[in-house]
Amino acid sequence: MTNAQIGIMISIVVYLAVVVLIGVIFSRKTKNVGDFYLGGRKLGPLVTAMSAEASDMSSWLLMGLPGVAYLTGVADAGWTAIGLAVGTYLNWLIVAKKLRNYSAKIDAITVPDFFSRRYKKSNVLMAVAALVIIVFFVPYTASGFAACGKLFGTLFGIDYHIAMVISAIVIVGYTSLGGFNAASTTDFIQSIIMTVALVVVLIFGVSRAGGVGAVVENARALPGYFGMLNTYNPETGMAVDHSALTIASTLAWGLGYFGMPHIILRFMAIENPEKVKLSRRVATVWVVISMAVAVFIGIVGLGMVNAGSLGALSDSETIIVQIANLLSQRSMLFALIAGVILAGILASTMSTADSQLLAASSSMSENILGGVFKLKLSETGEMVVARVTLFVISVIGVVLAWDSNSSVFGIVSFAWAGFGAAFGPVMLLALFWKRSNKYGAIAGMLAGGAMVFIWKYIIAVKVGGVFAIYELLPAFIFGLVVNILVSLITPKPEQEIIDTFEEVKAIK
Repeated sequence: MTNAQIGIMISIVVYLAVVVLIGVIFSRKTKNVGDFYLGGRKLGPLVTAMSAEASDMSSWLLMGLPGVAYLTGVADAGWTAIGLAVGTYLNWLIVAKKLRNYSAKIDAITVPDFFSRRYKKSNVLMAVAALVIIVFFVPYTASGFAACGKLFGTLFGIDYHIAMVISAIVIVGYTSLGGFNAASTTDFIQSIIMTVALVVVLIFGVSRAGGVGAVVENARALPGYFGMLNTYNPETGMAVDHSALTIASTLAWGLGYFGMPHIILRFMAIENPEKVKLSRRVATVWVVISMAVAVFIGIVGLGMVNAGSLGALSDSETIIVQIANLLSQRSMLFALIAGVILAGILASTMSTADSQLLAASSSMSENILGGVFKLKLSETGEMVVARVTLFVISVIGVVLAWDSNSSVFGIVSFAWAGFGAAFGPVMLLALFWKRSNKYGAIAGMLAGGAMVFIWKYIIAVKVGGVFAIYELLPAFIFGLVVNILVSLITPKPEQEIIDTFEEVKAIK
Protein backbone atom coordinates (compact mmCIF):
# COMPACT_ATOMS: atom_id res chain seq x y z
CA MET A 1 0.00 0.00 0.00
CA THR A 2 1.40 3.43 -0.97
CA ASN A 3 1.79 6.40 1.38
CA ALA A 4 -1.11 8.09 -0.40
CA GLN A 5 -3.36 5.08 0.20
CA ILE A 6 -2.26 4.90 3.84
CA GLY A 7 -3.15 8.58 4.37
CA ILE A 8 -6.55 8.10 2.74
CA MET A 9 -7.20 4.98 4.79
CA ILE A 10 -6.37 6.77 8.06
CA SER A 11 -8.94 9.52 7.39
CA ILE A 12 -11.63 7.06 6.37
CA VAL A 13 -11.04 4.74 9.34
CA VAL A 14 -11.22 7.70 11.77
CA TYR A 15 -14.46 8.82 10.15
CA LEU A 16 -16.01 5.36 10.33
CA ALA A 17 -14.96 5.01 13.98
CA VAL A 18 -16.67 8.31 14.82
CA VAL A 19 -20.01 7.35 13.26
CA VAL A 20 -20.01 3.97 15.01
CA LEU A 21 -19.19 5.72 18.31
CA ILE A 22 -22.18 8.02 17.77
CA GLY A 23 -24.35 4.94 17.33
CA VAL A 24 -23.08 3.49 20.60
CA ILE A 25 -23.70 6.75 22.48
CA PHE A 26 -27.27 7.09 21.25
CA SER A 27 -28.02 3.41 21.86
CA ARG A 28 -28.09 4.29 25.56
CA LYS A 29 -30.72 6.97 24.92
CA THR A 30 -32.94 4.87 22.67
CA LYS A 31 -35.54 3.41 25.04
CA ASN A 32 -38.45 2.53 22.74
CA VAL A 33 -39.52 2.40 19.10
CA GLY A 34 -40.68 6.02 19.26
CA ASP A 35 -37.11 7.03 20.05
CA PHE A 36 -35.72 4.54 17.52
CA TYR A 37 -37.81 5.78 14.58
CA LEU A 38 -38.48 9.45 15.40
CA GLY A 39 -36.04 10.48 18.14
CA GLY A 40 -38.83 11.61 20.43
CA ARG A 41 -39.48 14.69 18.24
CA LYS A 42 -36.43 16.45 19.66
CA LEU A 43 -34.47 17.58 16.58
CA GLY A 44 -33.15 21.15 16.68
CA PRO A 45 -33.39 23.45 13.63
CA LEU A 46 -29.81 23.05 12.35
CA VAL A 47 -29.70 19.28 12.77
CA THR A 48 -33.15 19.03 11.19
CA ALA A 49 -32.09 21.09 8.17
CA MET A 50 -28.72 19.51 7.52
CA SER A 51 -29.69 15.92 8.33
CA ALA A 52 -32.69 16.22 6.00
CA GLU A 53 -30.55 17.51 3.14
CA ALA A 54 -27.65 15.13 3.76
CA SER A 55 -30.06 12.19 3.71
CA ASP A 56 -31.61 13.70 0.57
CA MET A 57 -28.48 14.28 -1.51
CA SER A 58 -26.80 10.88 -0.97
CA SER A 59 -24.01 9.59 -3.22
CA TRP A 60 -26.01 11.12 -6.05
CA LEU A 61 -24.58 14.55 -5.14
CA LEU A 62 -20.91 13.52 -5.18
CA MET A 63 -21.08 10.79 -7.83
CA GLY A 64 -24.24 10.88 -9.93
CA LEU A 65 -24.61 14.63 -10.56
CA PRO A 66 -20.94 15.37 -11.43
CA GLY A 67 -20.95 12.24 -13.59
CA VAL A 68 -23.90 13.46 -15.66
CA ALA A 69 -22.36 16.92 -16.05
CA TYR A 70 -19.02 15.37 -17.09
CA LEU A 71 -20.65 13.32 -19.85
CA THR A 72 -23.33 15.57 -21.31
CA GLY A 73 -22.73 19.09 -20.02
CA VAL A 74 -24.82 21.60 -18.13
CA ALA A 75 -28.40 21.05 -19.30
CA ASP A 76 -29.38 17.65 -17.85
CA ALA A 77 -27.58 18.20 -14.56
CA GLY A 78 -28.53 21.89 -14.41
CA TRP A 79 -32.29 21.50 -14.90
CA THR A 80 -32.30 18.60 -12.45
CA ALA A 81 -30.50 20.74 -9.87
CA ILE A 82 -32.90 23.67 -10.41
CA GLY A 83 -35.91 21.38 -9.99
CA LEU A 84 -34.46 19.93 -6.80
CA ALA A 85 -33.63 23.37 -5.38
CA VAL A 86 -37.18 24.64 -5.98
CA GLY A 87 -38.64 21.40 -4.63
CA THR A 88 -36.50 21.65 -1.49
CA TYR A 89 -37.69 25.19 -0.76
CA LEU A 90 -41.38 24.44 -1.42
CA ASN A 91 -41.26 21.26 0.67
CA TRP A 92 -39.92 23.19 3.65
CA LEU A 93 -42.31 26.08 3.00
CA ILE A 94 -45.64 24.29 2.67
CA VAL A 95 -45.18 20.78 4.09
CA ALA A 96 -42.69 20.87 7.00
CA LYS A 97 -44.59 22.78 9.71
CA LYS A 98 -48.01 21.48 8.68
CA LEU A 99 -46.84 17.85 8.77
CA ARG A 100 -45.07 18.36 12.12
CA ASN A 101 -48.26 19.71 13.70
CA TYR A 102 -50.55 17.15 12.07
CA SER A 103 -48.38 14.12 12.91
CA ALA A 104 -48.04 15.27 16.53
CA LYS A 105 -51.80 15.83 16.78
CA ILE A 106 -52.64 12.29 15.66
CA ASP A 107 -49.54 10.73 17.31
CA ALA A 108 -47.99 9.30 14.12
CA ILE A 109 -44.32 8.22 14.19
CA THR A 110 -43.86 6.88 10.63
CA VAL A 111 -45.08 8.02 7.22
CA PRO A 112 -47.48 5.06 6.70
CA ASP A 113 -48.65 5.63 10.28
CA PHE A 114 -49.44 9.25 9.39
CA PHE A 115 -51.46 8.30 6.32
CA SER A 116 -53.37 5.67 8.28
CA ARG A 117 -54.17 7.89 11.28
CA ARG A 118 -54.99 10.87 9.05
CA TYR A 119 -57.89 8.78 7.70
CA LYS A 120 -58.86 7.21 11.06
CA LYS A 121 -56.56 4.21 11.19
CA SER A 122 -57.02 2.69 7.75
CA ASN A 123 -55.04 -0.56 7.86
CA VAL A 124 -55.29 -1.02 4.09
CA LEU A 125 -53.76 2.40 3.48
CA MET A 126 -51.05 1.67 6.04
CA ALA A 127 -50.21 -1.63 4.38
CA VAL A 128 -50.08 -0.12 0.88
CA ALA A 129 -47.87 2.75 2.06
CA ALA A 130 -45.53 0.38 3.89
CA LEU A 131 -45.20 -1.87 0.84
CA VAL A 132 -44.46 1.14 -1.39
CA ILE A 133 -41.64 2.13 0.97
CA ILE A 134 -40.15 -1.36 0.93
CA VAL A 135 -40.47 -1.74 -2.86
CA PHE A 136 -38.71 1.54 -3.64
CA PHE A 137 -36.35 1.89 -0.66
CA VAL A 138 -34.62 -1.44 -1.03
CA PRO A 139 -33.18 -0.56 -4.48
CA TYR A 140 -32.52 3.01 -3.26
CA THR A 141 -30.43 1.58 -0.40
CA ALA A 142 -28.74 -0.72 -2.90
CA SER A 143 -27.53 2.35 -4.82
CA GLY A 144 -25.72 3.52 -1.69
CA PHE A 145 -24.03 0.19 -1.21
CA ALA A 146 -23.01 0.22 -4.90
CA ALA A 147 -21.45 3.67 -4.45
CA CYS A 148 -19.36 2.41 -1.53
CA GLY A 149 -18.21 -0.58 -3.56
CA LYS A 150 -17.16 1.65 -6.45
CA LEU A 151 -15.33 4.00 -4.10
CA PHE A 152 -13.09 1.43 -2.44
CA GLY A 153 -12.69 -0.63 -5.59
CA THR A 154 -11.40 2.40 -7.51
CA LEU A 155 -9.11 3.58 -4.71
CA PHE A 156 -7.51 0.49 -3.30
CA GLY A 157 -8.19 -2.19 -5.86
CA ILE A 158 -10.35 -3.97 -3.29
CA ASP A 159 -12.94 -6.34 -4.71
CA TYR A 160 -16.18 -4.42 -5.30
CA HIS A 161 -18.29 -6.97 -3.46
CA ILE A 162 -16.07 -7.11 -0.35
CA ALA A 163 -16.00 -3.30 -0.13
CA MET A 164 -19.77 -3.10 -0.51
CA VAL A 165 -20.43 -5.67 2.22
CA ILE A 166 -18.06 -3.98 4.70
CA SER A 167 -19.70 -0.60 4.08
CA ALA A 168 -23.15 -2.13 4.60
CA ILE A 169 -22.05 -3.66 7.91
CA VAL A 170 -20.86 -0.27 9.23
CA ILE A 171 -24.07 1.51 8.14
CA VAL A 172 -26.28 -1.18 9.65
CA GLY A 173 -24.15 -1.20 12.79
CA TYR A 174 -24.52 2.42 13.87
CA THR A 175 -28.11 2.72 12.62
CA SER A 176 -29.32 -0.37 14.47
CA LEU A 177 -27.57 0.78 17.64
CA GLY A 178 -28.77 4.37 17.89
CA GLY A 179 -31.75 4.56 15.55
CA PHE A 180 -33.11 7.92 14.39
CA ASN A 181 -31.02 10.14 16.68
CA ALA A 182 -27.81 8.41 15.66
CA ALA A 183 -28.75 8.69 11.98
CA SER A 184 -29.68 12.37 12.30
CA THR A 185 -26.56 13.33 14.26
CA THR A 186 -24.24 11.50 11.87
CA ASP A 187 -26.13 13.06 8.94
CA PHE A 188 -25.40 16.51 10.38
CA ILE A 189 -21.68 15.69 10.64
CA GLN A 190 -21.75 14.11 7.20
CA SER A 191 -23.23 17.24 5.63
CA ILE A 192 -20.22 19.19 6.91
CA ILE A 193 -17.79 16.62 5.49
CA MET A 194 -19.64 16.66 2.15
CA THR A 195 -19.29 20.46 2.03
CA VAL A 196 -15.55 20.29 2.71
CA ALA A 197 -15.18 17.62 0.02
CA LEU A 198 -16.94 19.72 -2.62
CA VAL A 199 -14.93 22.86 -1.88
CA VAL A 200 -11.51 21.15 -1.83
CA VAL A 201 -12.17 19.15 -5.01
CA LEU A 202 -13.39 22.25 -6.83
CA ILE A 203 -10.34 24.37 -5.94
CA PHE A 204 -7.82 21.62 -6.71
CA GLY A 205 -9.60 20.59 -9.90
CA VAL A 206 -9.73 24.12 -11.29
CA SER A 207 -6.02 24.64 -10.59
CA ARG A 208 -5.08 21.43 -12.41
CA ALA A 209 -7.37 22.19 -15.36
CA GLY A 210 -5.60 25.50 -16.02
CA GLY A 211 -7.98 27.89 -14.27
CA VAL A 212 -11.63 28.83 -14.61
CA GLY A 213 -11.09 30.40 -18.04
CA ALA A 214 -9.62 27.20 -19.45
CA VAL A 215 -12.46 25.13 -18.00
CA VAL A 216 -15.10 27.38 -19.57
CA GLU A 217 -13.36 27.53 -22.95
CA ASN A 218 -13.04 23.75 -23.02
CA ALA A 219 -16.76 23.35 -22.29
CA ARG A 220 -17.76 25.90 -24.94
CA ALA A 221 -15.76 24.00 -27.57
CA LEU A 222 -18.14 21.03 -27.33
CA PRO A 223 -21.49 21.43 -29.17
CA GLY A 224 -24.35 21.87 -26.70
CA TYR A 225 -22.16 21.17 -23.66
CA PHE A 226 -22.44 24.61 -22.07
CA GLY A 227 -26.06 25.40 -22.96
CA MET A 228 -29.32 25.01 -21.07
CA LEU A 229 -31.50 24.43 -24.15
CA ASN A 230 -29.45 21.61 -25.63
CA THR A 231 -27.08 18.92 -24.44
CA TYR A 232 -23.90 17.22 -25.65
CA ASN A 233 -24.02 13.65 -26.98
CA PRO A 234 -20.61 12.08 -26.21
CA GLU A 235 -21.19 9.23 -28.68
CA THR A 236 -21.80 11.43 -31.73
CA GLY A 237 -20.02 14.59 -30.58
CA MET A 238 -23.11 16.58 -31.58
CA ALA A 239 -25.60 18.80 -29.75
CA VAL A 240 -29.09 17.45 -28.98
CA ASP A 241 -31.97 19.87 -28.49
CA HIS A 242 -33.79 19.99 -25.16
CA SER A 243 -37.52 20.30 -25.78
CA ALA A 244 -39.82 22.15 -23.41
CA LEU A 245 -41.35 18.83 -22.38
CA THR A 246 -37.93 17.36 -21.60
CA ILE A 247 -37.05 20.39 -19.50
CA ALA A 248 -40.38 20.17 -17.66
CA SER A 249 -39.90 16.48 -16.91
CA THR A 250 -36.37 17.13 -15.65
CA LEU A 251 -37.59 19.97 -13.43
CA ALA A 252 -40.15 17.49 -12.11
CA TRP A 253 -37.39 15.99 -9.95
CA GLY A 254 -38.53 18.65 -7.46
CA LEU A 255 -41.97 17.01 -7.15
CA GLY A 256 -40.32 14.00 -5.57
CA TYR A 257 -39.67 15.87 -2.32
CA PHE A 258 -43.33 15.89 -1.31
CA GLY A 259 -43.29 12.11 -1.05
CA MET A 260 -39.77 11.28 0.12
CA PRO A 261 -40.18 9.36 3.43
CA HIS A 262 -36.62 9.78 4.74
CA ILE A 263 -36.90 13.57 4.28
CA ILE A 264 -40.44 14.23 5.50
CA LEU A 265 -39.74 12.03 8.51
CA ARG A 266 -37.37 14.81 9.64
CA PHE A 267 -40.28 17.25 9.52
CA MET A 268 -42.24 15.00 11.87
CA ALA A 269 -39.29 14.93 14.29
CA ILE A 270 -38.79 18.71 14.64
CA GLU A 271 -38.75 19.77 18.29
CA ASN A 272 -40.03 23.33 17.79
CA PRO A 273 -42.30 23.98 14.78
CA GLU A 274 -41.58 27.71 15.09
CA LYS A 275 -37.95 27.08 14.06
CA VAL A 276 -38.94 25.63 10.68
CA LYS A 277 -38.22 28.96 8.95
CA LEU A 278 -34.57 28.84 10.09
CA SER A 279 -34.28 25.22 8.98
CA ARG A 280 -35.77 26.10 5.59
CA ARG A 281 -33.25 28.88 4.98
CA VAL A 282 -30.26 26.77 6.01
CA ALA A 283 -31.41 23.77 3.96
CA THR A 284 -32.17 25.75 0.80
CA VAL A 285 -28.89 27.69 0.82
CA TRP A 286 -26.86 24.52 1.34
CA VAL A 287 -28.67 22.61 -1.39
CA VAL A 288 -28.33 25.39 -3.98
CA ILE A 289 -24.62 25.91 -3.37
CA SER A 290 -23.70 22.22 -3.09
CA MET A 291 -25.51 21.23 -6.30
CA ALA A 292 -24.05 24.14 -8.25
CA VAL A 293 -20.56 23.14 -7.14
CA ALA A 294 -21.21 19.46 -7.95
CA VAL A 295 -22.31 20.32 -11.50
CA PHE A 296 -19.27 22.54 -12.02
CA ILE A 297 -16.97 19.79 -10.72
CA GLY A 298 -18.20 17.56 -13.56
CA ILE A 299 -17.28 20.27 -16.06
CA VAL A 300 -13.93 20.82 -14.33
CA GLY A 301 -13.25 17.08 -14.54
CA LEU A 302 -13.60 17.14 -18.32
CA GLY A 303 -11.25 20.13 -18.39
CA MET A 304 -8.69 18.16 -16.37
CA VAL A 305 -8.92 15.24 -18.80
CA ASN A 306 -8.38 17.52 -21.79
CA ALA A 307 -5.51 19.26 -20.01
CA GLY A 308 -3.83 15.89 -19.51
CA SER A 309 -3.78 16.06 -15.70
CA LEU A 310 -6.37 13.29 -15.39
CA GLY A 311 -6.83 10.16 -17.45
CA ALA A 312 -10.05 9.51 -19.37
CA LEU A 313 -12.74 8.04 -17.14
CA SER A 314 -14.26 4.63 -17.82
CA ASP A 315 -16.95 5.43 -15.25
CA SER A 316 -17.95 9.10 -15.12
CA GLU A 317 -19.49 8.67 -11.65
CA THR A 318 -16.01 8.22 -10.15
CA ILE A 319 -14.87 11.72 -11.17
CA ILE A 320 -14.47 13.04 -7.60
CA VAL A 321 -12.78 9.80 -6.53
CA GLN A 322 -10.21 10.20 -9.30
CA ILE A 323 -9.57 13.86 -8.47
CA ALA A 324 -9.10 13.00 -4.78
CA ASN A 325 -6.75 10.17 -5.72
CA LEU A 326 -4.67 12.61 -7.78
CA LEU A 327 -4.55 15.05 -4.85
CA SER A 328 -3.40 12.31 -2.47
CA GLN A 329 -0.21 11.72 -4.45
CA ARG A 330 1.26 15.12 -3.56
CA SER A 331 2.17 14.45 0.10
CA MET A 332 0.93 12.72 3.25
CA LEU A 333 -0.93 15.89 4.30
CA PHE A 334 -2.75 16.00 0.97
CA ALA A 335 -3.43 12.27 1.27
CA LEU A 336 -5.17 12.90 4.60
CA ILE A 337 -7.17 15.71 2.97
CA ALA A 338 -8.05 13.38 0.08
CA GLY A 339 -9.20 10.90 2.69
CA VAL A 340 -11.59 13.52 4.06
CA ILE A 341 -12.94 14.09 0.53
CA LEU A 342 -13.53 10.38 0.05
CA ALA A 343 -15.06 10.19 3.51
CA GLY A 344 -17.42 12.84 2.14
CA ILE A 345 -18.58 10.37 -0.52
CA LEU A 346 -19.00 7.76 2.16
CA ALA A 347 -20.86 10.34 4.24
CA SER A 348 -23.24 11.19 1.41
CA THR A 349 -23.94 7.52 0.87
CA MET A 350 -24.30 6.58 4.52
CA SER A 351 -26.45 9.59 5.41
CA THR A 352 -29.08 8.43 2.94
CA ALA A 353 -28.73 4.69 3.47
CA ASP A 354 -29.22 4.95 7.25
CA SER A 355 -32.40 6.99 6.82
CA GLN A 356 -33.73 4.64 4.16
CA LEU A 357 -33.03 1.59 6.28
CA LEU A 358 -34.91 3.15 9.20
CA ALA A 359 -37.89 4.03 7.01
CA ALA A 360 -38.04 0.59 5.41
CA SER A 361 -37.53 -1.13 8.76
CA SER A 362 -40.29 0.90 10.40
CA SER A 363 -42.64 0.06 7.53
CA MET A 364 -42.19 -3.66 8.11
CA SER A 365 -41.97 -3.85 11.89
CA GLU A 366 -44.27 -0.99 12.97
CA ASN A 367 -46.76 -0.76 10.13
CA ILE A 368 -47.11 -4.25 8.67
CA LEU A 369 -46.39 -6.50 11.68
CA GLY A 370 -47.74 -4.14 14.34
CA GLY A 371 -50.33 -2.08 12.47
CA VAL A 372 -51.79 -4.56 9.99
CA PHE A 373 -51.27 -7.94 11.68
CA LYS A 374 -51.68 -6.52 15.20
CA LEU A 375 -48.64 -8.37 16.53
CA LYS A 376 -48.29 -7.38 20.19
CA LEU A 377 -44.76 -7.27 21.55
CA SER A 378 -43.01 -5.84 24.59
CA GLU A 379 -40.81 -2.77 24.13
CA THR A 380 -37.76 -5.05 24.11
CA GLY A 381 -39.42 -7.30 21.54
CA GLU A 382 -40.31 -4.33 19.34
CA MET A 383 -36.70 -3.16 19.37
CA VAL A 384 -35.45 -6.64 18.44
CA VAL A 385 -37.93 -6.88 15.54
CA ALA A 386 -36.95 -3.37 14.37
CA ARG A 387 -33.26 -4.24 14.30
CA VAL A 388 -33.71 -7.64 12.69
CA THR A 389 -35.92 -6.11 10.00
CA LEU A 390 -33.28 -3.47 9.33
CA PHE A 391 -30.65 -6.19 8.92
CA VAL A 392 -32.79 -8.28 6.53
CA ILE A 393 -33.56 -5.27 4.33
CA SER A 394 -29.85 -4.39 4.14
CA VAL A 395 -29.03 -7.94 3.01
CA ILE A 396 -31.58 -7.66 0.19
CA GLY A 397 -30.04 -4.28 -0.75
CA VAL A 398 -26.58 -5.87 -0.99
CA VAL A 399 -27.95 -8.61 -3.27
CA LEU A 400 -29.57 -6.04 -5.58
CA ALA A 401 -26.32 -4.03 -5.75
CA TRP A 402 -24.20 -7.09 -6.55
CA ASP A 403 -23.75 -5.99 -10.18
CA SER A 404 -20.72 -3.68 -10.17
CA ASN A 405 -21.94 -1.98 -13.36
CA SER A 406 -25.12 -0.68 -11.74
CA SER A 407 -25.61 3.09 -12.12
CA VAL A 408 -26.04 5.14 -8.95
CA PHE A 409 -27.86 7.89 -10.86
CA GLY A 410 -30.16 5.45 -12.66
CA ILE A 411 -31.23 3.59 -9.51
CA VAL A 412 -31.80 6.78 -7.54
CA SER A 413 -33.83 8.45 -10.31
CA PHE A 414 -36.24 5.49 -10.52
CA ALA A 415 -36.73 5.18 -6.75
CA TRP A 416 -37.15 8.96 -6.49
CA ALA A 417 -39.90 8.84 -9.11
CA GLY A 418 -41.59 5.99 -7.28
CA PHE A 419 -41.84 7.83 -3.98
CA GLY A 420 -42.70 11.15 -5.57
CA ALA A 421 -45.60 9.73 -7.58
CA ALA A 422 -46.93 7.31 -4.94
CA PHE A 423 -46.66 9.54 -1.85
CA GLY A 424 -46.38 13.13 -3.12
CA PRO A 425 -50.00 13.70 -4.23
CA VAL A 426 -51.35 11.81 -1.20
CA MET A 427 -49.28 13.90 1.21
CA LEU A 428 -50.30 17.24 -0.33
CA LEU A 429 -54.00 16.35 -0.43
CA ALA A 430 -53.91 14.88 3.09
CA LEU A 431 -52.47 18.13 4.44
CA PHE A 432 -54.45 20.68 2.43
CA TRP A 433 -57.75 19.17 1.19
CA LYS A 434 -60.29 18.12 3.79
CA ARG A 435 -62.50 16.37 1.22
CA SER A 436 -59.80 13.81 0.46
CA ASN A 437 -60.58 10.37 1.84
CA LYS A 438 -58.92 7.00 2.35
CA TYR A 439 -60.34 5.59 -0.90
CA GLY A 440 -58.77 8.38 -2.91
CA ALA A 441 -55.49 8.05 -1.00
CA ILE A 442 -55.26 4.29 -1.62
CA ALA A 443 -56.23 4.58 -5.30
CA GLY A 444 -53.90 7.54 -5.89
CA MET A 445 -50.98 5.83 -4.17
CA LEU A 446 -51.38 2.65 -6.22
CA ALA A 447 -51.98 4.57 -9.46
CA GLY A 448 -48.94 6.82 -9.04
CA GLY A 449 -46.60 3.97 -8.08
CA ALA A 450 -47.84 1.71 -10.88
CA MET A 451 -47.55 4.45 -13.49
CA VAL A 452 -43.83 4.84 -12.70
CA PHE A 453 -43.27 1.25 -13.86
CA ILE A 454 -45.70 1.51 -16.79
CA TRP A 455 -44.24 4.76 -18.11
CA LYS A 456 -40.59 3.80 -17.71
CA TYR A 457 -40.73 0.25 -19.05
CA ILE A 458 -43.64 0.38 -21.53
CA ILE A 459 -44.63 3.86 -22.71
CA ALA A 460 -41.16 5.46 -22.82
CA VAL A 461 -39.62 2.36 -24.44
CA LYS A 462 -42.31 1.18 -26.87
CA VAL A 463 -43.84 4.54 -27.81
CA GLY A 464 -40.77 6.75 -27.32
CA GLY A 465 -40.51 10.15 -29.00
CA VAL A 466 -42.02 12.92 -26.88
CA PHE A 467 -43.12 10.26 -24.37
CA ALA A 468 -39.53 9.29 -23.55
CA ILE A 469 -39.45 11.64 -20.55
CA TYR A 470 -38.69 11.23 -16.86
CA GLU A 471 -41.47 9.06 -15.46
CA LEU A 472 -42.06 11.14 -12.32
CA LEU A 473 -43.98 13.94 -14.09
CA PRO A 474 -46.70 11.84 -15.78
CA ALA A 475 -46.95 9.46 -12.82
CA PHE A 476 -47.32 12.32 -10.30
CA ILE A 477 -50.08 13.94 -12.37
CA PHE A 478 -51.85 10.60 -12.84
CA GLY A 479 -51.70 9.79 -9.13
CA LEU A 480 -53.01 13.26 -8.24
CA VAL A 481 -55.94 13.07 -10.67
CA VAL A 482 -56.92 9.57 -9.57
CA ASN A 483 -56.78 10.61 -5.90
CA ILE A 484 -59.06 13.60 -6.48
CA LEU A 485 -61.57 11.77 -8.70
CA VAL A 486 -61.92 8.74 -6.41
CA SER A 487 -62.28 11.00 -3.35
CA LEU A 488 -65.10 12.90 -5.06
CA ILE A 489 -67.09 9.85 -6.17
CA THR A 490 -66.83 8.05 -2.81
CA PRO A 491 -68.32 9.06 0.58
CA LYS A 492 -66.86 12.14 2.21
CA PRO A 493 -64.64 11.67 5.30
CA GLU A 494 -66.23 11.15 8.70
CA GLN A 495 -66.89 14.26 10.77
CA GLU A 496 -64.21 13.29 13.29
CA ILE A 497 -61.58 13.33 10.51
CA ILE A 498 -62.79 16.71 9.25
CA ASP A 499 -62.78 18.15 12.80
CA THR A 500 -59.16 17.05 13.30
CA PHE A 501 -58.24 18.58 9.93
CA GLU A 502 -59.78 21.91 10.97
CA GLU A 503 -58.02 21.84 14.36
CA VAL A 504 -54.64 21.37 12.70
CA LYS A 505 -55.47 24.05 10.12
CA ALA A 506 -56.13 26.51 12.95
CA ILE A 507 -52.61 26.01 14.38
CA LYS A 508 -50.44 28.93 13.32
